Amino acid sequence: MLAGYYFHLEPGRSFVGGGMYVPMPEDLRKVRQEIDYNLDEFKKLVGTKKFKSLYGDLDRSAEYSLSRVPKGYEPTNPAAEYLKLKSYIAFVSLSDADLTSKTLVKKAVTAFETLQPLLNFLNSAVED
Repeated sequence: MLAGYYFHLEPGRSFVGGGMYVPMPEDLRKVRQEIDYNLDEFKKLVGTKKFKSLYGDLDRSAEYSLSRVPKGYEPTNPAAEYLKLKSYIAFVSLSDADLTSKTLVKKAVTAFETLQPLLNFLNSAVED
């Protein structure tokens, strides 16, 4: 399963974003390993001014996170906060007014462009 873009259209619940949603265990293991090995690079991707201003951070909802680091990693691992994730997704909400706005396409394209470096990182982890 590769990371990708997502546009959700539903009155009152629309959003744009993407990432890797609930990957298969083997793919999740590969992504975690890549983050562990390349934490500085990963942190740069999710820490850019553009990413932070648009998405804030990766979704850390309880449904997408473990309470402890996964087996095989120490709790003191510097990447622990990212290794606990079960999905690597980010999204920005769209209002109903946004859906009929002339700026909708620009907002979606900006969201996807901002997410692209993260998707490349995630996909390179599972493709290798």
